[in-house]
Amino acid sequence: MEWNQLISNCRLGQEHRHLERHDDRTEFKRDYDRLIFSAPFRRLQNKTQVFPLPGSVFVHNRLTHSLEVASVGMSLGNDVYQYLNERYGQELSPLVSEIGQIVATACLAHDLGNPPFGHSGEKAIQTFFTEGKGNYLKGKVSPEFWEDITRFDGNANAFRLLAHSFKGRRSGGFAMTYSTLASIVKYPYPSYNAPKNKFGFFTSERELFVGIAQLLGIPQMSDENGRERWARYPLVYLVEAADDICYEIMDLEDAFKLKILSYDETAGLMLNFFDETVQNHIHQRINDEQLTDPNEKIQYLRACVIGKLENECVKTFISHEDEILQGTFQGSLIDNISPLQHDAYIKCTKISKQRIYRSQPVLDVELSGYRIMATLMELMVEAIEHPERYYSQQLIGRVSSQYDINSPDLETRLMAVIDYISGMTDVYALDVYQKICGISLPII
Repeated sequence: MEWNQLISNCRLGQEHRHLERHDDRTEFKRDYDRLIFSAPFRRLQNKTQVFPLPGSVFVHNRLTHSLEVASVGMSLGNDVYQYLNERYGQELSPLVSEIGQIVATACLAHDLGNPPFGHSGEKAIQTFFTEGKGNYLKGKVSPEFWEDITRFDGNANAFRLLAHSFKGRRSGGFAMTYSTLASIVKYPYPSYNAPKNKFGFFTSERELFVGIAQLLGIPQMSDENGRERWARYPLVYLVEAADDICYEIMDLEDAFKLKILSYDETAGLMLNFFDETVQNHIHQRINDEQLTDPNEKIQYLRACVIGKLENECVKTFISHEDEILQGTFQGSLIDNISPLQHDAYIKCTKISKQRIYRSQPVLDVELSGYRIMATLMELMVEAIEHPERYYSQQLIGRVSSQYDINSPDLETRLMAVIDYISGMTDVYALDVYQKICGISLPII
């Protein structure tokens, strides 16, 4: 792959249009602004990150997480560009200087496709078809579509949300630049060739991704089993690293605020990222600043860790640039950082799995969310299968006109249901669930 071809401001659905611009924003800054002001991005404020949406203690939701990931992504991209500029100089297209902006925008978008209640919501959609009442549909749809819905994944759904032309919407969906769209495809293969449940795009958006890959020069490759896939777009590694850094370290801070982890446990995990000399310097800095508030100390340690991991990921990207451009680099940037930081990161992930992700508040959200999502899927799919029924008509009437829920094609109707339900916030999904199950009545 070549940097000058990889960075393109060509827009999906507007490839042959030459729009007159009235300000000095770059096309990549327009992508960023377009996302910030969009309804799907705003809805992230009512989607669970890990812990229940805030009560007396404010913890991260999908919106605050995405903003923080974008901040780290901007730093990663800018630092990588500095290296590229030093190495290639005048050979680089001016567009390559926008890498930081592109990565930050993709970071804003990386969670847009997540359904309500996070991974529990994903699982509810998948298992409705594999274990629930939707299993009978297997013989009514294509094998490729069946793989899409039984492996439903927020990553592929984010690409669909940005690229698909919903009813009444313009061609190209959000009409984002090709480089921004390529940067969110973490798993560049379709569901029917995915080695695990993770994949990058639904069958309905495959041709859109192929077009983007061809224009950007992303090569199509085959894995060891001969399955169709493409090389990873290089900026995906930076988006992934920003996400890896933020969710792991910020979850520790949230766990400390919620008293799931003690101060000593949290501080110890964060100090593990540094050698003894740096640890002594950090302690000295805390003393010099006269920080006595435990929350302030943890925030300072968190900033130190994020800065260190950002630096380590940039160094890893730079040292493996040739492999990344050849499409042969294995694993994530975090997987390949220095042993001290990698070991510290692994310790954090183990504690997170043992103490945070299995804590009662998190499990309660997952259990409730799963039941809510499973019920919504059951009722809505039954409605599109029997639209002649009175109750079905009432349910279908709730669905936004952008979703083609009345299509004569079953797969289109099923995808409309998934689009509708996955686009809900946690709060809205609960509200709809209570109303259609007769648990609550609207107050007029």
